[in-house]
Amino acid sequence: MAKYMFLQYVDEAAAPAMGTPAKDAEIAAYGKLFEELQASGALRGGDPCDSSAKGFSVQVRNGQTRATDGPMHPASPWLNGYWVIDCKDRAEAVAWAAKIPAAHGAGTVEVHPIWEM
Repeated sequence: MAKYMFLQYVDEAAAPAMGTPAKDAEIAAYGKLFEELQASGALRGGDPCDSSAKGFSVQVRNGQTRATDGPMHPASPWLNGYWVIDCKDRAEAVAWAAKIPAAHGAGTVEVHPIWEM
């Protein structure tokens, strides 16, 4: 069984605001998915990410470390969470990705096989 990392990207400006019925429905959908993943035994980890404004990027060039506030590419969508899921193959990874609420509407789920060392 291979591990896959699922990175969920969302248009931050289009995301429902906390406390709204739309956000409550989204949270409930994530809760249902989390329960399904736990019951399957496939879930290895994952968490939501805070807003892109609270993130930062780090680079080291010529021995100098630089931390820059915000995402690496300011125009990119918000990386609002990740999952690590065991999947038997690409087809199973696609099936799990399709269940992630971020894949619906204005979001995208990017899936990467994890190279086991």
